[in-house]
Amino acid sequence: MTQATVSPDTSSHAQSNTHGKASLGPLLCWAVVFADIGSSIYYVPGILYNAVGALAGFFVLLTMVVFVLLTLKYAEVSQRFPEGGGVVSVAAQAINSWAGALGGMLILVSYFLTAAISCASAIQYFGVVFTAVLPFALWITIGVLILLGFLNWVGISESAKVSLIGAIVAFGSDLAILWTVFTHLSPAEVFSLIHTAFARESLTPTSLLVGFAGAFLAFSGLESISQLSPVMKAPRKKVIGLALFLVALTIGITSPLLTMLATLLQPQQAADPVLSTQLVSLLGGHWGSVFLQTEVAISASLILVFASNTAIIGAYHVFLALSRMEFFPGFILKRNRFRDTPHWSIALATGIPIIILLIVNGNINLLGDLYAFGLLGAFTITCLGLDLIRMRERSLTLHREVINPEKPLKNGHTELAALSPSEIHLLSHLEVSSTTSREPIRKTNQPVNSIISSLLHNTHALWQSLDFWLGLFTTALVALAWVVGLVSRPQAAIFGGTVALLGMGVAYINYTRQGHPPLVVTSLEGRIPDSVLAVLTTNDPQKVQVIEAAINNARGKPVVFLYLGEQENQRIPQPFEIVDPYLDDTSAKTAFSKAEMMARKARITRRFLYRRRDDRVAAVVWQILQPRDVVLSAKTASNLHNINPDRIRYELTPNGKIAHLLKHW
Repeated sequence: MTQATVSPDTSSHAQSNTHGKASLGPLLCWAVVFADIGSSIYYVPGILYNAVGALAGFFVLLTMVVFVLLTLKYAEVSQRFPEGGGVVSVAAQAINSWAGALGGMLILVSYFLTAAISCASAIQYFGVVFTAVLPFALWITIGVLILLGFLNWVGISESAKVSLIGAIVAFGSDLAILWTVFTHLSPAEVFSLIHTAFARESLTPTSLLVGFAGAFLAFSGLESISQLSPVMKAPRKKVIGLALFLVALTIGITSPLLTMLATLLQPQQAADPVLSTQLVSLLGGHWGSVFLQTEVAISASLILVFASNTAIIGAYHVFLALSRMEFFPGFILKRNRFRDTPHWSIALATGIPIIILLIVNGNINLLGDLYAFGLLGAFTITCLGLDLIRMRERSLTLHREVINPEKPLKNGHTELAALSPSEIHLLSHLEVSSTTSREPIRKTNQPVNSIISSLLHNTHALWQSLDFWLGLFTTALVALAWVVGLVSRPQAAIFGGTVALLGMGVAYINYTRQGHPPLVVTSLEGRIPDSVLAVLTTNDPQKVQVIEAAINNARGKPVVFLYLGEQENQRIPQPFEIVDPYLDDTSAKTAFSKAEMMARKARITRRFLYRRRDDRVAAVVWQILQPRDVVLSAKTASNLHNINPDRIRYELTPNGKIAHLLKHW
């Protein structure tokens, strides 16, 4: 069997081939994510004070630890799923398409609330400068949301460079407030403040859990990083790592401290229903000057509007993805003939937050209470999905006999250009494990570079194991927070559950109206013993015959259907756009649906892989899968390279010959 040489830059190579010229480096990625997460500090202190009192800062700091662990998991999600999609893609690949749909419903709930609460808070902060707007805050908020919807309909949405300006101004304002306050406090006052913030006399196990779950609101927006994957520069791994390091650093400096100062130094304002929505600006005015108060109010208003618009953009792209997955009606995909924008999805992403605002009468504290379901639900399913993918890979890579490389494929790492990052990661790991197992370290005359290589490999293996168990621990903490939030805030469970159930109901109705079932294409985690690999291509007139031959020769064993789609010139994707070539490939969807119905009737276990057309990529899938039979048309077989069967058998059909490439592993 042949070996594929894996280059560290392969995923980047695949990215550039798939998406054209990417545009976002680590600084711009940080700006987009910080403009989302960083905006939470302007309304979270008041909401948390209303729930946990003077311990608001303590709980934000406590939850900050879990936030850092979450960034590690979202970094991997962003790398593994370059098409974007976040929880939708992770849940669909890890579990099934319905789990992906549920993940989409949960993130939609979070986006709806983010758009509503951010826009409402923006008007409240604007009211610090112009108090005359406060009596009409609800209607002005609705007007701003309508304006944002119109701008998205026109096709004018905030760019990453605009977010960069807003993020820098907001972060600078946060630092200015911290500097101003701490320069006015004596060391004794600072010590007393810290002692008050960490006073645990009033803590009980119940209040500790409730505060821990509620403080996650301070970190809403982390999911934005996974939606930026299609537009990241190469190498994506470095961009993601640096961007999330900057996010964790800037949020870690500002969020816990500002929450503590805004609530402990202004207890009366924090208890006031109106002033609690303006705490950060009032903090700057009390300890600094009117100029700082005004500047913070204006910058807060702008970044909150950015966050609201980001939520609208994210929501309508999720609507589009679920519609392309055939869970939502097709009219959602329709674009207007004037601006070529998806007006129905934009209308839903804008209209639902407006309805929510009207229902709660613009009450920001109530909006914050409703957050628990969607935000923590999306976090939990994302973490759980990633853990399931890791478990499959871990169980398979523990068996070193899975891959036995002998020689590299021709042209090096270009053979892997159409593979998913998780498949590249798996193949690379298996090759290292196999090579290491066949070449034990000698005790004498061992070259220095081999010793270093072995040391690096062992260190990497140790980190992989630690990262795996740390990931499970993170999932447990996030799931705990979700459960606690549902129990302590039943209104969140009722609201979020109702919205999610309505969405799943629409998905089920739309599903039953389709002539074929919705499917999810997955990555390949490793070997599937005694399986059958069916290779399908776009222009192959024998696709149905290949499907039938694969199912008829399965003998009860799993069948993996690999569709090699034609690579077309793709436009540069937009931020938050979910780029999945399979969802736009009608021929592939039709073929897979036919295969699903036939395999379901035959009660055959099946998997579906979709990759860009490359006559050599099938060989890499063959190496990872190690099937006993590769079924494909004779014409397709003549174009494949680096598959070395033990024998070839041909099957005659009315449309021509079907080839069986048989191998005894």
